[in-house]
Amino acid sequence: MREERATVIVIGLGIMGSATAWALARRGVRVLGLEQYAPFHALGSSHGKTRIIREAYFESPEYVPLVQRAYELWDELGERTGRRLLRVTGGVSIGRLDSPFIVGARESAQRHGLAHELLDAQEARKRFPVLALPDDFVALVEGRAGILFAEECWRAFCEDAVRHGAELRFGVRVHGFAPDGEGMTVETESGRLRADRVVVTAGPWSTTLLADLGLPLEVRRVLVVHVQPDDPTRFRPEVLPIFIMDVPEGEYYGFPFLPDQGVKFGRHDDGEVCTPESVRRTVTDDEVRWMTGVLERYLPGAAREVLMTVTCLYTMTPDSHFVIDRHPEWPQVVFAAGFSGHGFKFASVMGEALADLALEGASRLPIGFLSFRRLAKAQ
Repeated sequence: MREERATVIVIGLGIMGSATAWALARRGVRVLGLEQYAPFHALGSSHGKTRIIREAYFESPEYVPLVQRAYELWDELGERTGRRLLRVTGGVSIGRLDSPFIVGARESAQRHGLAHELLDAQEARKRFPVLALPDDFVALVEGRAGILFAEECWRAFCEDAVRHGAELRFGVRVHGFAPDGEGMTVETESGRLRADRVVVTAGPWSTTLLADLGLPLEVRRVLVVHVQPDDPTRFRPEVLPIFIMDVPEGEYYGFPFLPDQGVKFGRHDDGEVCTPESVRRTVTDDEVRWMTGVLERYLPGAAREVLMTVTCLYTMTPDSHFVIDRHPEWPQVVFAAGFSGHGFKFASVMGEALADLALEGASRLPIGFLSFRRLAKAQ
């Protein structure tokens, strides 16, 4: 029987894989995307209705050109598909003056000439009346931050990729892949496939599919709560922007009130180490009390009622920066992993970068700081 063949096979169709399939298909490439689960599954890192996008990037100024390109691509994708993918609300980073959230965001803003304001606690409470900030806190305000509508983003990538000729298959588990001449053979539970190039965007399953690389990845279970405020009008996007907080209780992020999700609030810095198979999906009452207690401490009245709880997976690298590169032994393979809980906003530009690497062997995008070599040297 003749084996099926594609120019590029993308393994994993979460947000990064779907973005890559889109970028490849738009270039006229015969692309086949494979996903082990059904669309919209909640077992990885791409589910949920919303994600934050922000420009004054505290994690490193090197991300700013990438997120600026991501904004352009999100806008383009929205125009192409007629879907609303992004709502700009502005953003506020909260913490003490020496917090990495504040120091890093100021550095990014200053290096790249981004409009921003630094407010003391009194000014912040006046600007954002729902915030109850301690007197020794400050707030850094940026204008372009906002909300990505995550499910709409995923739909848009898949829809436009298929429109450009991509084939996306769900419920297909990949067992492995190996070089075959100048191309690659991909073994699946339903048969063998061949391609000139393979892109691996497997999220928390990357350690299995890329086991030969010994990627130092750690999967963590993180928790998100959705709550109903006492007065939703006090927390609507026109009044409260997206926010991130570095407080004594930990690192958190949140969204203003939206009718279909309430106020969304998640913890960023802590989570049980697990695997995609062993993760605890149940949420305890103590966990909910902790999350709502922290939210009420800094945004009183936000958590009158718990609407739902969600677990998600972070795939962490040791330095919390992504890894995107070509396989050191098999140049036919490129991969992206370890998005460390802050990758979604970059999906549009990561798809572009992965398409560059797969087709040209390099990218003009500034992704050098995210190379695999830095992790290999650290081991």
